[in-house]
Amino acid sequence: MPEPVIVLDELTKEFPADPPVRALSAVSLRVEKSDYVAVVGPSGSGKSTLLNTLGLLDRPTSGGYRLDGIETVSLKDGARTTIRGSRIGFVFQSFHLLPHRSVLENVMLAEVYGPAPRAGRRERATRALERVRLSHRLDFPPGSLSGGERQRAAIARALMGDPSLLLCDEPTGNLDSRNTEAVLDLFDDLRAQGMTIVVITHETDVSDRAGRRVRITDGVLTEE
Repeated sequence: MPEPVIVLDELTKEFPADPPVRALSAVSLRVEKSDYVAVVGPSGSGKSTLLNTLGLLDRPTSGGYRLDGIETVSLKDGARTTIRGSRIGFVFQSFHLLPHRSVLENVMLAEVYGPAPRAGRRERATRALERVRLSHRLDFPPGSLSGGERQRAAIARALMGDPSLLLCDEPTGNLDSRNTEAVLDLFDDLRAQGMTIVVITHETDVSDRAGRRVRITDGVLTEE
């Protein structure tokens, strides 16, 4: 059996205050390869803290987090940064594309600070854009694209380096219904190709498309 991509074991996150604010409370979660999981919950429920913890941006106060079998909690910052860069692709509500760069150049920028060799970078970015069905827009500036196309370009950037996990924060929050459907269709395709996807969302039509839905309320995670 292959290692699960994510294993959270009694994970707790507290922020210093008087008394301390508990944002995550003994959260346990197992996500296998090619799972497609939606995390839902109201504002202030702990979704953002969970996202930051899964993305190795925040350290938990206690508990364990294994990513691809690697226990991440005890790792030093440099090792966590390396794992984050090589194993996690991030997709955000705001596309974070540089307006003065072409779509292809924006995707290539994903490798600028990583260990991937410069040779072949353009070809790898082109393949990532083909994967999201955007090869006809390589030389276009982001401002000339629709919202859905810009999000697909951002997803292509996240796919550079072939990460184990695609971590998406309200990925359709800035899209109309037609472009939302196009992005959700793309997620279905990526999952069919073996990608593991975790989507943080408050939109029912997004969470309904996922294979699993978990709900977080006051820092407590439950499977639906």
